Amino acid sequence: MSLSRTALLWVSQNQTLRQTLPKYKFIRRAVSKFMPGEELDDALNAAEQLKAQAVNTIVTHLGENIAEEAEAKRVAEHYCDTLKQISERTIDTYVSVKLTQLGLDLSEQLCMNTLSRIVGDAKLYGNMVWIDIEQSQYVDRTLAVFKNIKQSYSNVGICLQSYLYRTENDLKELLPLSPAIRLVKGAYKEPATLAFPRKVDNDANYFKLSKIMLENVRTNGVYAGIATHDTILHKRIIEEADRLQLEKTDFEFQMLYGINMEEQLRLAREGYKVRDLISYGTFWFPWYVRRLAERPANVWFVVKNMFNFRI
Repeated sequence: MSLSRTALLWVSQNQTLRQTLPKYKFIRRAVSKFMPGEELDDALNAAEQLKAQAVNTIVTHLGENIAEEAEAKRVAEHYCDTLKQISERTIDTYVSVKLTQLGLDLSEQLCMNTLSRIVGDAKLYGNMVWIDIEQSQYVDRTLAVFKNIKQSYSNVGICLQSYLYRTENDLKELLPLSPAIRLVKGAYKEPATLAFPRKVDNDANYFKLSKIMLENVRTNGVYAGIATHDTILHKRIIEEADRLQLEKTDFEFQMLYGINMEEQLRLAREGYKVRDLISYGTFWFPWYVRRLAERPANVWFVVKNMFNFRI
């Protein structure tokens, strides 16, 4: 793991910096590159603008590790209202949730109850819910919740992280469920005993897992969400899809709002399915720093802003 990535991940977990740095105007301006605003309306307005460019969306309300049952229920209420607004606006927008935001730290049953409410409402609106993945200590419980709710609802997907050694086995175990899978590289600090420390190895594993997903699109009904901004991987995955004689609409590229929009629009123009993840909410600092850690070159964007800010 590079020193810059290690440092950024440390910053994302530091409570003092979480409370202090977001107060600076240049930090708030810099985050606007990746987030259209803190309110749901900001996210849905951005979704409507992307819809006009043939890019569909996912929205997620930032937050994690809630400590009270009432808060978990408020989060579920918010997502149910979000699904209602998406339906009223007639935009192709899914929602993505973190299970620790729905009470997983408190009890698996509470988490199942709040998640079931959201997924149930999504089904009524003809919509879909993605379950985000968190640190490695949550993976077993997250997969257990996904497998449980998948027995009752088909409109739910799961995120997997290619940097974890275990993910190939996790993916293969999920294949009989005809799963919707969003494959990401991984955005948390994990020890070398659990995750590939070198980017080159993570990239190789990402392609390997993508191939497995593509090979099972038709045989096992896998919804393959290719969630990376790596244009080299995009090219290799497209070549693999062509080799398997898949249509451009048999899989989906999923990327983040504000990052490499030229590539997103290019893929959409060429007829590929593209879905943009839009985040919103006040709990944006740790999420933002993890985004920088995924691609440390983005730090240059922040540095440039430091020369024209007023605190």
